[in-house]
Amino acid sequence: MIGVGESAIIISAVVLIFGATRIPKLARSIGEGLKEFKKALREAKETDEEGEPEKENVRESDKDTENQ
Repeated sequence: MIGVGESAIIISAVVLIFGATRIPKLARSIGEGLKEFKKALREAKETDEEGEPEKENVRESDKDTENQ
């Protein structure tokens, strides 16, 4: 388990490495990435529940084969 002292050292190291001005930008980027990841997971789950989406655009060669 990480204690208070270790947390303070980690936070200090992050501030020294990235600088205080870049940390909010990094946090925002990580948050946006997680949001997009969750959105993709949700869409994949909905697609799996509904099955494969119907293909509306059928190639001309496929139409000719079906009519014969």
